[in-house]
Amino acid sequence: MNVRMLTPLDRLLAGIEHALETVAGAPEAHRSSPAHHFADAELDEKERRHAAGLMRVNHTGEVCAQALYDGQAVLARKEDNRAHLEEAAAEETDHLAWCAERLHELESRPSLLNPLWYAGSYAIGALAALAGDKVSLGFVVETEKQVEAHLAEHMDKLPAQDERSLAVLKQMQEDEVRHAQNARERGGIALPFPIPQLMHASSMVMKTVAYRV
Repeated sequence: MNVRMLTPLDRLLAGIEHALETVAGAPEAHRSSPAHHFADAELDEKERRHAAGLMRVNHTGEVCAQALYDGQAVLARKEDNRAHLEEAAAEETDHLAWCAERLHELESRPSLLNPLWYAGSYAIGALAALAGDKVSLGFVVETEKQVEAHLAEHMDKLPAQDERSLAVLKQMQEDEVRHAQNARERGGIALPFPIPQLMHASSMVMKTVAYRV
């Protein structure tokens, strides 16, 4: 069978299409949402708005994850590392779809600044890839480690009866731990000071803004 290799232009066009789907489309999950196993709880208006704010932050985080993986994959040095990044991005698409669905159930919307978050994260991912695959994979490890901690924080902050949102975050956390482990096993290195600290600071800005906007 004759399989045509993708050219740089092909990858650019595919990347633009994927970016539009991520920030303006309705991504489809390959796995059923973990929320489907739980009945929707009664939330008062304050609880609903708070849960929606948290899920909006998580949705934006998944937009950023898509962009990071896209930026890293397009400039990956080795084809197997590119395939690894694309496979992880596919699971992040599940997370994006689950968060979007839960936001809809909570009668809310994604962040209005998602195009900005996507563009900035794509640029960061591309810069990480330019530094080489070991640094790029190390960036995955550090990102997923910080996301794991962030999800744990949100699970504590959700209204206790919101089992649907909690189920989504638990599955997301399991996937992020696995992504970090896989990237570490593929040769990801620890990032030097002050990169992890800068990553944490930028994520705090995103979380603060996306909760409200």
